Amino acid sequence: MIRKLTDIVIEASRLMQTDGFSISQKQGAANIVTSSDIAVQEFLREQLSRLMPGSGFICEEEDVHDSGHEYVWIIDPIDGTANYSRGIRECAVCVGLQYVGEMEMAAVYLPRTDELFTAERGKGAYLNHPQSGKPREQINVSKRPFQDAIMCTALPVYYKQYASVCADIIREVFLQCNDIRRFGSAAAELCYLAMGRCEMYFEYLLSPWDFAAASLILEEAGGMLCDLHGGRLNNTRQSGVLAANSRENLNRLVGIVETKLKGNKK
Repeated sequence: MIRKLTDIVIEASRLMQTDGFSISQKQGAANIVTSSDIAVQEFLREQLSRLMPGSGFICEEEDVHDSGHEYVWIIDPIDGTANYSRGIRECAVCVGLQYVGEMEMAAVYLPRTDELFTAERGKGAYLNHPQSGKPREQINVSKRPFQDAIMCTALPVYYKQYASVCADIIREVFLQCNDIRRFGSAAAELCYLAMGRCEMYFEYLLSPWDFAAASLILEEAGGMLCDLHGGRLNNTRQSGVLAANSRENLNRLVGIVETKLKGNKK
């Protein structure tokens, strides 16, 4: 099944390899969609419906939210659309399969870096390079402590009213950790955490298609995720997302976030 899924994801990514895409705004200049997003999503829905008849879909484009099934595909046709539209390499096709509320299988493919991240529950996380033919390798999070950690993050481009509290959180983490990165694709950043390129992640509000597939990859690589208060993530709802390579680092990150959120309410 995972091989069939990855074949479909790789084939879908070929629809991104064009200079002839159009761009339109969904909710202002910060939130755009390209014709490639639509083409990739339509291809994925068609192929995955054939692969698993009767399954549901939660997709970013065209308001697809059919979650009343045992099996539900959660799809972001291009995570990092702004990056994609500008020729930046961090953009990914993301597909996760949820079974009764739990992620069971996932694939995240960055065609411009030829990095394919996959996971099945209980079977580990893996990195493959389909185009270059490099050998498949199992990936794991790093063991770096908080003070040596790099955190991936972003200011809330769709919710700029929360920019101040997010900046406060990022600044406080920056003062305690090694450094900060911002790549512009939540899925890519969570997969980078899974393979040890960074150690922590924070974003104030994400949609389920932004994190669902990559969350399983990170967990299978030994990492962990939660909402802004340390609670369990719901793969069908918007949520703030925190992630880390260890329980100690995650707890410390949650503490910083909760302190700043409480201070912002005063």
